Amino acid sequence: MKPIIRVQNVSKEYRIGTVQPPYQTLRETLGGAVRIPFRRRSAGSHSRYETIWALKDVSFDIAPGEVVGIIGRNGAGKSTLLKILSRVTEPTSGRIDLYGRIGSLLEVGTGFHPELTGRENVFLNGAILGMRQAEIQRKFDEIVAFSEIEKFIDTPVKWYSSGMYLRLAFSVSAHLEPEVLILDEVLAVGDVDFQHKCFNKIKEIRNNGCTILFVSHSMAAMTQLCSRALLFSHGVIATEGPADEVAKTYLGSNLKVSAERVWNDLDEAPGNHIARLLAVRVCDENGQVSSHLDIRKPIGVQMEFEVLKPGYVLGPNIHFFNEGRTYLFVTGDSSPGARQPRPIGHYRSTVWIPGNFLSDGHVLVNAALSTSEPSIIHFIALDVVTFEVVDSFKDNPTRGDFQGGIPGAIRPLLPWTTQFESRSQPVSREMSEGTFA
Repeated sequence: MKPIIRVQNVSKEYRIGTVQPPYQTLRETLGGAVRIPFRRRSAGSHSRYETIWALKDVSFDIAPGEVVGIIGRNGAGKSTLLKILSRVTEPTSGRIDLYGRIGSLLEVGTGFHPELTGRENVFLNGAILGMRQAEIQRKFDEIVAFSEIEKFIDTPVKWYSSGMYLRLAFSVSAHLEPEVLILDEVLAVGDVDFQHKCFNKIKEIRNNGCTILFVSHSMAAMTQLCSRALLFSHGVIATEGPADEVAKTYLGSNLKVSAERVWNDLDEAPGNHIARLLAVRVCDENGQVSSHLDIRKPIGVQMEFEVLKPGYVLGPNIHFFNEGRTYLFVTGDSSPGARQPRPIGHYRSTVWIPGNFLSDGHVLVNAALSTSEPSIIHFIALDVVTFEVVDSFKDNPTRGDFQGGIPGAIRPLLPWTTQFESRSQPVSREMSEGTFA
């Protein structure tokens, strides 16, 4: 199958540390051109700037209907690639073959004129993206309804918030019906409801056969939307493959797995004049500190803290996240002793996660101590420890004989029951449906 996008040895070089000259009139430009031959060139002035390669010899193909994620840290070259594909900027070298109608949403309000109203910008932005006026008129009500800014559609967009900009810009791009849709961090702005609405719209566009290039720091969105991903690092493709595997590689490279964190100086420890955090550690079933734990075995998370002032009901609580920053769960001490005011002293609280509960992968831990009445958070240590749950392919009751990747943030071992009734004759479909309805 012929690719819809072919990128061959594309590189992009930028000058850094240089000041762009101001805009000049035609007369000034022509006058400057006449004076150039008579100027003395300063020795070495032509080389006094630095360059940086945002992209270097990047090559890949994308098939029609494929949804490809672009992953990487800030400055890795992701946005530069999308700008080149969207014809916002030109590559320094290399070749791009791109077939089909393209819709792009690279930055909030790209292509919008601040002095024009939302209505006028819909027509302007649609025209920039290649929509005919009749097509925009036909889809106008649908575009505005999706953006949910009907009340402000005749207001100049310079008065819009960034969220309103995004709603309208995304709505225009989403209703373009492109063959290729390029999206850069479109889910990073706006409220949660609109992000969910955008996400569903992207899935709808994907299901209609549109080719999508999707940049996002949300690995959960990336793995749900994309079949394949490219991991960029320092302007080159570090790795590519199935989206979930590339996401794990990216997250694993960013995670510094550490199963223990200790504060030896009480004054430097998180907390206040009431309580201070002393240590957090992850341990195996034998109480040994460990950063790699068998999925089948219990996992302990221990928190040490010092109470400095009596009379407060202090509740330790621990929050768990997976490597995609999905909130797994929070657990707090609900024992009778935790509901009483704590005297001054040293405390060590441990919570045990049963085996065959968490899924495999990295887990990040936040440790906190709080009071309910009045509501006070005495400390919260973010990503204080991390650990990896290791899946065993041998004698794993949750995996059984299945050898592929098992999705989900948790993998509990739940009880199953099956009822069997012996029959000498097969039951007709009508009888079966009536019997078991």
